[in-house]
Amino acid sequence: MTGDRREATSGSFGGNGVVSSGDTNKSTQALASTLPSQRLRLNPSKDHKPESYEDLQLDYSPSVFSSLERYLPPNMLCVSRDDKVKFMREILCKYLPHGERIRAQRHREYRQKIISNYQPLHRELYAMQPATFFVPSFIKAISDNTEESFRRLVSEPSPGVFTFEMLQPHFCELLLEEVENFEKWVKETKFRIMRPNTMNNYGAVLDDFGLETMLDKLMEGFIRPMSKVFFPEVGGSTLDSHHGFVVEYGIDRDVELGFHVDDSEVTLNVCLGKQFSGGELFFRGTRCDKHVNTGSQSEEIFDYSHVPGRAVLHRGRHRHGARATTSGHRINLLLWCRSSVFREMKKYQKDFSNWCGECFREKKERQRSSIAATKTELLRTEGESAT
Repeated sequence: MTGDRREATSGSFGGNGVVSSGDTNKSTQALASTLPSQRLRLNPSKDHKPESYEDLQLDYSPSVFSSLERYLPPNMLCVSRDDKVKFMREILCKYLPHGERIRAQRHREYRQKIISNYQPLHRELYAMQPATFFVPSFIKAISDNTEESFRRLVSEPSPGVFTFEMLQPHFCELLLEEVENFEKWVKETKFRIMRPNTMNNYGAVLDDFGLETMLDKLMEGFIRPMSKVFFPEVGGSTLDSHHGFVVEYGIDRDVELGFHVDDSEVTLNVCLGKQFSGGELFFRGTRCDKHVNTGSQSEEIFDYSHVPGRAVLHRGRHRHGARATTSGHRINLLLWCRSSVFREMKKYQKDFSNWCGECFREKKERQRSSIAATKTELLRTEGESAT
């Protein structure tokens, strides 16, 4: 999902969920015209049970539509599922212009080609199995599903950076073997794959070879409940899509990663192994777009050393990077979790002082200056009265 806010071009919605460039969709236009705007509700309809969209071929994950449905205007909650889809896609397509939709279609075809030909090594990884994936302390915290249980689980060594034990060693081993098997298949077939992002030259997108459904369940059932508690101000309770991948560091891989922010609302980063030294994560404070290149305060500077199986959870806008891996081979699992609701609402949000460190400081400085000016004025007035 990109930050491009241009309106989508008119077009009809085909059965495969792709906007065709033929005649316009009169039903969608009529539906939209009955509403004053396409803005979502500010607060979800908590008692409304969303429909399932799993059986449809759509541009976005079915969970995106189920999540968005709770935010539909009241008069949209009782219309047919098809009409809901049309209405929600009009909103979602603001984030995905026509050219991007074409690329999305090509990516679906690319992904299907991989899944049709790649033979998984450990099929048990492709379905969520909490008891064999996660350590007991993590399972218990999620099962209790309270703020207290989550805070007992995590450490917060720096504001907004949460660490906790998460993955069992055996799961890490299996996932590493699966990634190695996939890389072997890529090499043998000479299949050209897409790397995780523009910053990493090594690693693989787990969603592209069949792990998307499992990672969706990881986000929905395990990361979203925690994010609802720790990151409510950036859509933590409405995470509805993800980008899941592994990155590889070492002398013959990527060595380090520069200072950056993630294309996510919340990022999960878990070290899978193997033996390595160096590779520390460094954090430098959370920033909105306006302040992304501003300096860091002393309290925002934090370095974290990876431990296999241990997770780090932070805002995507928390500026960070990775120091050089000086020996060995380090592989990390990353899950960029996104909220289409938050990205829609952010268009109308002007004040980011509840989560951007620099906005917060500017707001505090304005308040301080205002109080100081008021005190000065009061003292001047009192002085004049005394004379």
